[in-house]
Amino acid sequence: MAKTAKRHNPRRHGFRGKNSKAVSGVGQSGGAIAEKKRPALGSVGRIDAPFLLLVLVLTAFGLVMIASTSYVYGYYENGDSYYYIKRQLIFALIGVAIMLGVAFFDYHRFRKYAFPLLCIAVVLLILVLIPGIGINAGEGRRWLKLGIQFQPSEIGKLAIIVSFASYISANYKQMKKFTVGVLPLLVMLGVVVFLVAIETHLSGAIVILALGAVMMFVGGVQLRYFAGVIPLAGIGFAVLAVIKPYMLTRLKIWFDPFSDSSGEGYQVVQSLYAIGSGGLMGLGLGQSRQKHLYLPKAQNDYIFSIICEELGFIGALLLIMLFVMLIWRGFYIGLNARDKFGSLMAIGITSHVAVQTLLNILVVTNALPSTGISLPFFSYGGSSLVMLLFEMGIVLSVSRFSYIDKS
Repeated sequence: MAKTAKRHNPRRHGFRGKNSKAVSGVGQSGGAIAEKKRPALGSVGRIDAPFLLLVLVLTAFGLVMIASTSYVYGYYENGDSYYYIKRQLIFALIGVAIMLGVAFFDYHRFRKYAFPLLCIAVVLLILVLIPGIGINAGEGRRWLKLGIQFQPSEIGKLAIIVSFASYISANYKQMKKFTVGVLPLLVMLGVVVFLVAIETHLSGAIVILALGAVMMFVGGVQLRYFAGVIPLAGIGFAVLAVIKPYMLTRLKIWFDPFSDSSGEGYQVVQSLYAIGSGGLMGLGLGQSRQKHLYLPKAQNDYIFSIICEELGFIGALLLIMLFVMLIWRGFYIGLNARDKFGSLMAIGITSHVAVQTLLNILVVTNALPSTGISLPFFSYGGSSLVMLLFEMGIVLSVSRFSYIDKS
């Protein structure tokens, strides 16, 4: 009996007919997002489990360190050792619930909200500058209270990510043209960075500027245009330093914090003491000495110092490795997204975590001048944690539509 010839199954081999829609992925080649043909998938898949697990581990780790770091200051300031951890725990639960809800939301719908979100961010950044509406914080005015207290700059970061992703994905074929690929993005970025900078929230302005630069590079903007933008940014920050003299003082302290160890350099010096005291293995969880009112508000921007003191070099290295794995997985999701919009959003959000983590650690170790920048998942702040987990939900949503090889 003759053998029956096997019929060729196009779907089995990843090919489709001429009437089927192409499923596009993204990859980086010379800084540009390029199309990749991938096998057809179902409408949606599962959320990326490794990314979700890393987010939950970092959130739990952050809560443990908030509890350990804040109980002295909580009792001293509010008469309740659990004052900060109770609030952070509530916001963490709310944030995780929002993250999971957003993860099962079709991220493509964010495209139509891109421009309105940018407009809302700009309005809020203007409102925070108005006396009586904005709340003073140190040398500037960064907080807004509309029912809840929050920093509009956090919304500004997300607005830049979503609006840039929407614009670049719609104009990717013309991104090498200055009038299309550079000028409109510079206008959007310049307005947000300017408003954040005059708050004065220099670290927030730097993060937003870095996010814009990353997304423009990944979106295909030619490198030669960055050569002209960088000097302009430098001039802008130089002018701001002249207007705000405290910035020059911080530069002086950066070079030699011990020159004024009981004044402007006090926080930096105490941070370095905490890091040095930890050694290889640390003093033990809960055993920090610097959190006993030596390091001011240790649960905020300088919580990494207490992590180093209590858990030592090994604990700090473990924390950094967790961040590296999260960032790698986020980029993996972005580079395997089914369209440019999803790819750019995932890459932008992951870059947000990467840039902010790097800047916080560099500031805490005095590798950069002191400026108020929080450590993602760890620094105390309910609204910022909820916003961060919302962003993680967007990345998880992108992962549901991504082609991720599980073999």
